[in-house]
Amino acid sequence: MANVKWIPILSAAFAGWIFSALWHAAAARIQSHAGRRAFPALALVVSLIAQVVMALVLAGVLAHTAKKGVTISSGALVASICWLGFVLTTQVATHVATHARDKIRPLQTLAQSGHWLGVLLVQGIALGALL
Repeated sequence: MANVKWIPILSAAFAGWIFSALWHAAAARIQSHAGRRAFPALALVVSLIAQVVMALVLAGVLAHTAKKGVTISSGALVASICWLGFVLTTQVATHVATHARDKIRPLQTLAQSGHWLGVLLVQGIALGALL
């Protein structure tokens, strides 16, 4: 942990958190028109903590995979691969196992996956630029 570059990691986490907050604010506006509650503030706090962990892990993966150094393009590529291999597969499996049972539409699952792709791309690009 002594070699951790906290400024880039916290910057990437904050950038991902801002993306996430904007994404959920837009979704809350859409849902509030449909008679649903707005996105709870506590979820944004928990999301910030999760974003720090995500950026820390993504920085570690980048450090171990970027043969020619960490760049914006390697950050975006590794973030996309992590999303494809871990997030999308998990969300598809979750949709098949529980979302379908709970009558959550595939489009909602796709939107959630899109959210996490955006978060990972923002973090990967930020880490690529700052590491």
